[in-house]
Amino acid sequence: MAQIFHRSANTLARLSIIAVVVIVSVVLWAGLELQRSPYATWQDVAQAQPVPFSHQHHNAGDGIDCRYCHTSVDKSSFAGIPPTKTCMNCHSQIWTNAPMLEPVRESYRTGKSLVWTRVDYLPDYVYFNHSIHVAKGVGCSSCHGPVNKMPLMYEANSLRMEWCLNCHRAPEKFLRPRDQVFNMNYVGPSEDNQVLVDGTLYKDQIALGNALKHKYNVRTVEDITSCNTCHR
Repeated sequence: MAQIFHRSANTLARLSIIAVVVIVSVVLWAGLELQRSPYATWQDVAQAQPVPFSHQHHNAGDGIDCRYCHTSVDKSSFAGIPPTKTCMNCHSQIWTNAPMLEPVRESYRTGKSLVWTRVDYLPDYVYFNHSIHVAKGVGCSSCHGPVNKMPLMYEANSLRMEWCLNCHRAPEKFLRPRDQVFNMNYVGPSEDNQVLVDGTLYKDQIALGNALKHKYNVRTVEDITSCNTCHR
């Protein structure tokens, strides 16, 4: 019987299969990279707000503690957004006629809240409690980045599950004394920067972190990496 296909058909068939595998792999890789990129996560991208509020000015410049505005951060699951009255405690006395603050004054006059654009976003199916993290010695900057250096607020970390798990798998790398949680200039222990906690000098973050894990009763790695810890 005469040969129907030329011998080169075998090579073409193999190349076609390889091409399909390569194309599918590239598409999947591109999709995963896109999902992790600032285009999808908005990481490092400043969000437009009704008022250009500067954490750098208020925190680093004026020395206002995080809890003055975010009053519930150490008491509940939500950090809380300050009411307009909190802004007007100062701005009824200073910058009273600044055009950029007119939306704040209008909000105060009308009683209609400002609608802020959320910067650090977690899906609805993720449970996160601010007060628990504060109580365990996780600093604001560990999640929110150098807020004291942000003229406009942006998401400093991706807040994706893999990022959260990096901390939950080794919390000793990130824990600090509770009285330093809101200190945006806190620097962990090192040979050149020893940290005194409960009468002990620490020059290594892991040693300090392990001591704080015991002191603050941080749950085991198995517990804090369990699915139902964050997905309830």
